[in-house]
Amino acid sequence: MIINLIIYGTVFFLSYTKLTKLIDSWIGADQPGASFWIEAAHILFVILAFILVLFICYLLFTILGSLVTAPFNEEISQRVEEIVTNAPRSELGFWQDAYASIKGEVQKLMFYLIILFLLFLFNFVPVIGSIFSTALGLIFSFFYNALDFLDYPLTRKLATFRYKLRVTQKGGMITYGFGCAGFLLMFLPVVNVFMKPILVVAGTSLYYEKHYDKF
Repeated sequence: MIINLIIYGTVFFLSYTKLTKLIDSWIGADQPGASFWIEAAHILFVILAFILVLFICYLLFTILGSLVTAPFNEEISQRVEEIVTNAPRSELGFWQDAYASIKGEVQKLMFYLIILFLLFLFNFVPVIGSIFSTALGLIFSFFYNALDFLDYPLTRKLATFRYKLRVTQKGGMITYGFGCAGFLLMFLPVVNVFMKPILVVAGTSLYYEKHYDKF
């Protein structure tokens, strides 16, 4: 949680500070004698900048936070697995676990960025492109968040990335319901810092309790 807080806080502070400075210099609200309309426009753009920063923070927090905290999340997931299944601890050592976790995170992030790029291309389609891009992007975010937190037990089993995608998809509405909750909690500022370890616990528990390991 401390690592997550440092990562998210740094990204949020730098992004918001940079954007608000650009807005001030562009609109001229920081100049003496600014009119009421300039002040009103400044407030509107600051609100829009805050929303944009939330998106930026969500994307960067997903990328940086997942990579940096992967070994710690793996340890949390493994302890949950021991409790839920009463199975003995994985024979892999810490460094092997860490390597497998980071490798899994890199594969997920490459998949994430490729799909985001393809969804971005939809925006160039006239009229309906932006609508399709937004709708598909939301559905994909649900799927990806489910995959992100179901991934830890699958990584310990040295599953291929293609198999991880297939298992997550076979969960059906359970997958998308869990992913929706994960997306909302990861999008909210401050809350996401504390929720990520809890979602690791939830994903590992869900994997065994809903028999994803049998798919």
